[in-house]
Amino acid sequence: MEISHQGICEARWLGVVEYDAAWQLQERLADEIAAGRRPPTLMLLEHPHVYTLGRRGQDENVLWDESTRRAKGVELRRVDRGGDVTYHGPGQLVGYPLMPLAQPGWSGGRLPQADYVGYVRRLEEMLIGALARLGVAAAQRPGLTGVWVLADVMGRCRRCNPAARPEPGKIASIGVKVDARGVSRHGFALNVATEDEYWAGIIPCGLGRVTMVNLADLQDPPPPMAIVREAVITAFAEVFGVRVARLEGI
Repeated sequence: MEISHQGICEARWLGVVEYDAAWQLQERLADEIAAGRRPPTLMLLEHPHVYTLGRRGQDENVLWDESTRRAKGVELRRVDRGGDVTYHGPGQLVGYPLMPLAQPGWSGGRLPQADYVGYVRRLEEMLIGALARLGVAAAQRPGLTGVWVLADVMGRCRRCNPAARPEPGKIASIGVKVDARGVSRHGFALNVATEDEYWAGIIPCGLGRVTMVNLADLQDPPPPMAIVREAVITAFAEVFGVRVARLEGI
């Protein structure tokens, strides 16, 4: 996958950003990238409590009604990424890679499915590599999107239901969009130390039996967010073959 701007990608740590503000920022930066005014950019941040429902999302997978969500301080947003419903909140590293994915000579429209799926698989590969650096074994699962902690590793989960431990746990979710110019939006969410109760308000990814797991469930203490961020940046550079410029803010 060729990356323009001489192989440079900016990784920008933005801190805690409201979901709507981050969505608008993605649009602006993607326009600049498509016009050649900005290199590929990896936005890294945390969100306040929010549920996002993707293009394939089913309303019935949002279990908390509006009054409950209001009482819990969690927003609901319908968004243009792939996938179903997920949760973003404090203690979760969210990454939005804004990258020109189209091959030279591409005439626009819809990115070929093989390229789109290949991009998602590379995001999974990147997160698996980052988790390995942090001492957690994780893997892909056939037919499912995201990154999963292996069943034997789930035996270390301190707060999980013992009956669920033989099953893999989902530690990272992925949902993306590629626009008509071939620039990617949205991305991944890696659970570091999220608040468990907020997962109870949805059926994550529309998967009824999924157990969502945090690094904090497997490591005591969990690594600081800055260490997780650096592991992700390093793995991103390796998988996508870019040189990363580490920056803060926009």
